[in-house]
Amino acid sequence: MSLQETVLMQLRDLILRGEFEPGRRLAEQQLAERLGASRTPVRAALVTLEQEGLVEANDTVGYVVRQFTAQEVADAIAVRGHLEGMAARLVAEHGVSRQLEGGLRACLAECDAALAANPLTMESYARYAEANDRFHALILEASGNRALQRAIALNDKLPFAPASGMLPMQSTLEADRDWMHYAHRQHHMLFDALKRGEGARAQALAVEHTEVAQMNLRLALERRSETERVLPAIRLVVGR
Repeated sequence: MSLQETVLMQLRDLILRGEFEPGRRLAEQQLAERLGASRTPVRAALVTLEQEGLVEANDTVGYVVRQFTAQEVADAIAVRGHLEGMAARLVAEHGVSRQLEGGLRACLAECDAALAANPLTMESYARYAEANDRFHALILEASGNRALQRAIALNDKLPFAPASGMLPMQSTLEADRDWMHYAHRQHHMLFDALKRGEGARAQALAVEHTEVAQMNLRLALERRSETERVLPAIRLVVGR
């Protein structure tokens, strides 16, 4: 895992835990000092977080933390589920190449190893997220549908829409363990459906996979007294 990936995970976690309130300016030098890194990986992390919809670029002050609604999050997750469901169905119908099978198996093994850590550390957490992103990206690429790929890229600019955007939505890393194991079991089932050429099953599994993120969002909103701790960026706007 590279320093840039570690900085990205740490900065994303800080934002989602409410260390920086919505509208707060994120100064590269201060962040670099806080994270014990140079400004280069911090700058790269901010670019990625802008693409994920968690921060916004401002011509005057650089990057600021974005505020967004709960409905925006739910809508973006739902859209991704249906788009990835289509991609999974196409891959199952086209057939899994030897190269794709090898790539997906490597991702599954990497996630298996990351989740074996006890306790779940930031490093294992970031390791899982990286392999999870690769797993989803491989399926999307193998779908061969460029319009679908562009649609997912556009949707990824919304908060929590990217494949690993849902991962930091719990309050503690240890609390992540059970649902991350559940989500990863879905990866294994999806891989099996792809290998068997079961298009309808693969599509259904890909859509169901995003329900984990929806569940985390619902739980956070049900615990309104804890919402600022769990999803601080949506604390002031829980409707449309």
